[in-house]
Amino acid sequence: MTHRQYLETEAATLEYRFLHPSNSTGPTLVLLHEGLGSLDLWKDFPAQLAEACAAPVLIYSRQGYGRSSPVPLPRPLDYLSVDGPDELGRVLDGLALEQVVLVGHSDGASIALAYAARQDPRVDGVVVLAPHVDVEPVSVEGVRRTVKAYTRGDLRERLHAYHGDNLDGAFRGWSETWLNPAFAAWNLYPELLRIQVPLLAIQGREDEFATPAQLETIAREVVGPCRTVLLEHCRHFPQNQARPRVLALIAQFLATLPR
Repeated sequence: MTHRQYLETEAATLEYRFLHPSNSTGPTLVLLHEGLGSLDLWKDFPAQLAEACAAPVLIYSRQGYGRSSPVPLPRPLDYLSVDGPDELGRVLDGLALEQVVLVGHSDGASIALAYAARQDPRVDGVVVLAPHVDVEPVSVEGVRRTVKAYTRGDLRERLHAYHGDNLDGAFRGWSETWLNPAFAAWNLYPELLRIQVPLLAIQGREDEFATPAQLETIAREVVGPCRTVLLEHCRHFPQNQARPRVLALIAQFLATLPR
């Protein structure tokens, strides 16, 4: 496994890691983590994904997460559709990646969709896990429950191992944005209409942060080839709670992309 490295961009220093299986070919899978995630919080999923798909994998922590540079607060209400995609573009430029498939989870899925809407020719396809394309009441309730676990339980201690000095900024940047009443108007509806590359969207039926309406909106609005999969007995982390199925679905998706 390649060791942790650091990319200097015009805005921040970002930690990243490349995985290159010996038989890897095709586009690089770029993993985009969730709102409390980081490079390390993907744990062993990237390595298993690389092997299952025989593809190189890039993992990085966005600004404000993991060992990357801290981020100024408050985050703008459009950080998922502007700041996150802007940063992703700088990562692709800085690492000179020419052919990629974006694989995003939760907040990272929203960023992947927003970036795909920019129609960057380097993007061959997009996979989204537990995506958010708008703000549902269940999403806000899920964030409120997480805030309680952070302030009253052991969540803060557990997350500290992954974020260190970035922890409070990462948590506040995520939770305070989602709980801001003005954020209720945020959505990716215009972006979905501009996505032309093949898309695979996966969600758990028991997702505690969203309803299946997320997949329904994606299927209805995206103009390019799109497959949606609702997994039974799965919550907000399909890559952990239904990993064999998710790995198989992504491998199948990659096999259908034009060469």
